[in-house]
Order: sequence, then C-alpha cells, then structure tokens
Amino acid sequence: MIVRKSVGRVKSLLFLLTVLLFFFATYNLVATIMEHKADGLEQSNRKLMRSNAKFHVAVTATDSAYNQWQCRIMYYWYEKVKEMRGSEMGKFTRILHSGRPDQLMDEIPTFVVDPLPEGLDRGYIVLNRPWAFVQWLEKADIQEEYILMAEPDHIFVNPLPNLAYGSQPAAYPFFYIKPEENEKVLRKFYPEEKGPVTNIDPIGNSPVIIKKSLMEEIAPTWVNVSLRMKDDAETDKAFGWVLEMYAYAVASALHGVKHNLRKDFMLQPPWDLRVEDRYIIHYTYGCDYNLKGELTYGKIGEWRFDKRSYLMGPPPRNLPLPPQGVPESVVSHASNFWVFCFEIVNHSQS
Repeated sequence: MIVRKSVGRVKSLLFLLTVLLFFFATYNLVATIMEHKADGLEQSNRKLMRSNAKFHVAVTATDSAYNQWQCRIMYYWYEKVKEMRGSEMGKFTRILHSGRPDQLMDEIPTFVVDPLPEGLDRGYIVLNRPWAFVQWLEKADIQEEYILMAEPDHIFVNPLPNLAYGSQPAAYPFFYIKPEENEKVLRKFYPEEKGPVTNIDPIGNSPVIIKKSLMEEIAPTWVNVSLRMKDDAETDKAFGWVLEMYAYAVASALHGVKHNLRKDFMLQPPWDLRVEDRYIIHYTYGCDYNLKGELTYGKIGEWRFDKRSYLMGPPPRNLPLPPQGVPESVVSHASNFWVFCFEIVNHSQS
C-alpha cells in the first residue's frame, strides 16, 4: 500500500513536471514569435515612414579653385555610387554662393545664390552656408522629399541609404561639439525655458539627412542664430571655426528637433582606421606618415596628404600612394583621389 502511494506520488510529480516544461517551452516559443512579429512590424513601420526615401544631395561652395576641385571629386564619386544597390541618392546640386556662375556650371548641376551682404560674414566664409540654403529652398524646384546637406570635402565610399525616419533627421555626432561644456555661452541662444542643453545635439549641419519641409522651418533660424553668435565676442571666441555648426545644432533644438545620431554616417582619417560600412570619407584632417606607415600627426610626414596643400588647384596626377602599413581609411582616401586625378582633373587640363 505504501509502495503504491509512493508510485502514485512519483507519477503525479512527473506529470506536474511535464506540464511545467510544456508551459515554459510554449511560452518561450510564443515570446519568440511575438518578438519576431514586433521586429517585422517595426521594420514595416520604418519602411512606411520612408515611403518617399530618395534624398537630394546638396553642397554649398564658393567659386575658389580650392572649393572647385573638391566639388569635382565629390560629384565624381557621387555619380559612381548613386546607382549602386542600396543607394537612395536622388539628384545633386552645388549651391554656389558666390553670386555669379563659374566654369563648372556645365560639369556639375549648380544653383547660383547671393552671398551675404559685404562685410556681414566678417571673413568667416561658411557663415554664407545657412543663407545659401535659405535661398535655395525658397527658389529651387526640389523634387525629393529629403535633403542630404554635404560639404565639398566629402567622398562617397559606399551606397548611401536614407538614414532619416519620418520627421527625425539623421546626423553624424562630432566629438568636439560639446553643448554641456558650453552651457554658459549657449544659454544666450537657447534659454532655460526651452529645456536642458542636452536637447542640443552634438552635430553640425553636415552630414545631415532631413525632410525638406523641416529644413525650410529650421534654415531661417539657423541664419539668425549664426549671425547673432558671430556678433557676440564671447561666443565667437569660444566656438571659432565650428560656430556655424553650433548654430545649426541650436536652431534645430529651438524647433524641438532631435537627430538620430549615426556614427556610421562618416569616417575621418587618420583617426578612423577602417572604412567598413561607413558611407562618407571626410578628409578635413591632414594625414602624415613615415615610410614605415607610422602616423606622425603634427609633424610633416615623408608621405602626406592635406587638402590645404592644394589651395590653388587640384592634386597632381602623380600623387603617390601611401606606404604599406597605413590604415585602410587612408588607403581608400588616397586611392579615391588618385583615380579621380588620373581620370578627370589632369586629363581635362592636358
């Protein structure tokens, strides 16, 4: 009798254990299915939000030789990458804020706008950038729903999709744009009633992919904030050459706009070492290496590339490739220049 009872208890425990195992297995299966459905719905929602995903590539520039060769190489690689799989790039416009046409009008799609009134930029040429965008947005026939704000020293290295979703723009976060460390100065333009300075994204206006209708709202504010910052001696000293970048970040925050920060948007040699899945090379920094492939930043290297070495014209056709051992990002950067200079620039000059 005791044995039968024990057996009965064991059977009951085994049955209970089986039920519990079945319950947990079923729960995990259902949870996994629901998670996959949620991921699918999120992806579907993102696709719906990007129903008109093409973006117009816009770059502001002057008619200086220095800007011209940079725009030429940028447009060259735009045409190479535009039709690649995964690209959502639309048309291209060089917004020329010199107030008059130049010799690249037939080579690069260009829209001519006026510079700021004489003396208003105080020698800070990029202050013309927000004013150029205001004029372009008001007068140009832009078919795409989104805009990529780019710069002449950008090279497209991978097909670029639309990184924005709906009304949330996408931007690259710059390590040297630090709103929290500059709160005292920024409060002159972003008052406390607007919220914490952390509302201001650590970005500039480029690269940014943004809805055209949203950019039309922000651009006039960007102009006004830029001019006010330049007029304020403390702010001008604090921000220096990145003043216009801070102005865009503040203008966006004043309109309640937060950007989706994408580190994969861009890489900056020599600090970023690999291209991988990045989309744009920004060659603003000089690259100096010895013949062993070791970085000698701050000291002119045995091999170097610095865009400022070519203020009067493009790099030569015999631009040497970097030595073995330099990072992939620098090799890719130099190779893109070598191909362009060999195929286009010097050929057109011969």
